[in-house]
Amino acid sequence: MVELMTPREVPLGGPRAMTVRRTLPQRDRSLIGAWCFLDHYGPDEVSESGGMVVAPHPHTGLQTVSWLFTGEIEHRDSAGNVAMVRPGEVNLMTSGRGISHSEVSPPETTVLHGAQLWVALPDADRHTDPGFQHHAPDEIAGDGWRARVFLGSLLGDTSPVATFTPLLGAELVLDPGATVVVPVDETFEHGVLVDLGSVTVGDLAATRSDLAYVPTGVQEIRLVAGADGARLLVLGGPPFGESIVMWWNFVGRTHDDIVGARAAWQSQITGADGETVGAGHDVAAGRFGVVPGQPLKPIPAPALPNARLKERH
Repeated sequence: MVELMTPREVPLGGPRAMTVRRTLPQRDRSLIGAWCFLDHYGPDEVSESGGMVVAPHPHTGLQTVSWLFTGEIEHRDSAGNVAMVRPGEVNLMTSGRGISHSEVSPPETTVLHGAQLWVALPDADRHTDPGFQHHAPDEIAGDGWRARVFLGSLLGDTSPVATFTPLLGAELVLDPGATVVVPVDETFEHGVLVDLGSVTVGDLAATRSDLAYVPTGVQEIRLVAGADGARLLVLGGPPFGESIVMWWNFVGRTHDDIVGARAAWQSQITGADGETVGAGHDVAAGRFGVVPGQPLKPIPAPALPNARLKERH
């Protein structure tokens, strides 16, 4: 019953756009548990890709989860949090009712390699206060494998990071040719993202950036690494059980939710002449706040489509 989801390439924007490989959302599957967005990137030479230069932009109704394999990224947000994203350390930002942030790789980073993921907030919590958590999980190990559990519980380890729905997020490294049977919560659905190497999940072979979907009702996932071993992200959670509307950087429940969030952001960053204002102090106070100490000009929202936005289930 394992399904294989292959990625599509998406440029992040600009003349030297950094390209990411996106596996969530897809036409036939929008969520795995509450996970609603998954970008995988690198390893990229910053001299060629331009690195990560994402100016202040808004979010609502979600949590962002940043996980790096190589390089560093500076995170700044309008709640006043400034933190570095480093390999093996998770940064989780809760947007709640509204937050803005920037993500920029520093000059000393020459190679970038990682994943950017989003978690949809349940309806009861999507208007919560913005927040930020950082955690550096210890490595655990067994016969043929090593792991770092950054969200939830797996292989006898539990992360202290708080989430609004039960979630699993872990990095798992398999030795060449290793067979590892991973006990999992049968009420969860799971996704296995291949970062490096190759792995057979159940009976399906997966390579770089493939995402293997494993439905609920499974008590263990059998993984067989290829000749070069494998590095994976294992994600999971119980089926979300709610429909969402997701557009640009917003997660809501209706088309009007998204229209309202877009209007609120544009009102903060648009000057009297109708042009996007400069950085920092030129951004008006409002729902999404102001990212302190960031000289980059905020990113305006794209135009909404002519049709009403559809729910994702």
